[in-house]
Amino acid sequence: METKKQKIIRITTVPNSLTGLLRGQLRFMNQHYEVIGISSGGKGLEKVHTQEEIKVIPVEMTRKITPIKDIKAVIQLYRIFKNEKPFIVHSHTPKAGTVAMLAAKLAGVRFRLHTIAGLPLVEAKGLKRVLLNTVEKITYGCASMIYPNSQGLKDIILNNGFTSEKKLKIIGEGSSNGINTSHFDPALFNEEDKAKLKGSLGINENHIVFTFVGRLVKDKGINELIEAFQRISGTYDNVKLLLVGKYEKLLDPLLPETEKHIDTNPNILSVGWQTDVRPYFAITDALVFPSYREGFPNVVMQAGAMKVYSIVTNINGCNEIIVEGENGTIIETKSAKALYDKMKLFCENALIYDADKCRQLIVSRYEQHYIWSEILKVYQTLENSVKRS
Repeated sequence: METKKQKIIRITTVPNSLTGLLRGQLRFMNQHYEVIGISSGGKGLEKVHTQEEIKVIPVEMTRKITPIKDIKAVIQLYRIFKNEKPFIVHSHTPKAGTVAMLAAKLAGVRFRLHTIAGLPLVEAKGLKRVLLNTVEKITYGCASMIYPNSQGLKDIILNNGFTSEKKLKIIGEGSSNGINTSHFDPALFNEEDKAKLKGSLGINENHIVFTFVGRLVKDKGINELIEAFQRISGTYDNVKLLLVGKYEKLLDPLLPETEKHIDTNPNILSVGWQTDVRPYFAITDALVFPSYREGFPNVVMQAGAMKVYSIVTNINGCNEIIVEGENGTIIETKSAKALYDKMKLFCENALIYDADKCRQLIVSRYEQHYIWSEILKVYQTLENSVKRS
């Protein structure tokens, strides 16, 4: 008779994190355990069910500070945990982490795991920072284990006294999901494919293409990027800036002048959010990623796998993926001048790099199946500890 699989519940605030940030991982884990996905409901959660081939349960959660809705989410999760009886609850994203870890502790779930992929509180100040610090400590206090996905995040957690070092562990070389390097492979795009996309965007063979992929918000350094590019495009007549992403004007708006430049500079090409970013990497000369804070940015790994050189800020995650001078270069945060200087050097062919090395550095450290197997080992170790007890 087949042994019944243990249950693991994976939780994120919004379903896009289950289908995007953790793409493929839940389906892989479902081969070994009965995996249930929980997130806010709607078509996004239906996609999780279809894509990852797992059971899903909707629980409304918000990314903002909403005490009443958060209490309702804790109560609902508590009831789900009592009913499903998982041996592991594993959460991602800040709000899901707080409500899930609290509910799991109250429900008596033995193993309560929370992965940290970014800390929004890093940019907060005043009373908001105090509140976010308190919430973070509550989350870590309720969790049995915390998994920061980079060394930089681990250092921030320890420096702020959120928890003790014995509760912290980095899986593999970092990253929450690794990267599918067979999917992100420039060999999949031929010259005809690239020429067609370039033609549709008004890019010719003489253009140097800088690309940003991500949300068009202040915290991603877009104000500084546009300021730097305005200077670059005023100096060189063969540069283009490709923006692949959408605005979040309510949560983190850009400066009015930044939006104006994006709308009026003919060398800035904003293509919005794209389901598949690989074609855009395939026509890119350099990634520009001047973010203020990250956990372990998929975009930088994706660019490297596509043999693209990266200009990134000196923040956790970015400064672990990038090896200075080999697959990219690291600049100070919030500096349009530092960004301009590196972009200028790139335009002058002063930043020499090996495209194959860019890819090899990603494949050797962050291949997806390696990360998945390391997470599976964590689950299996916990399962074996239950059997021994």
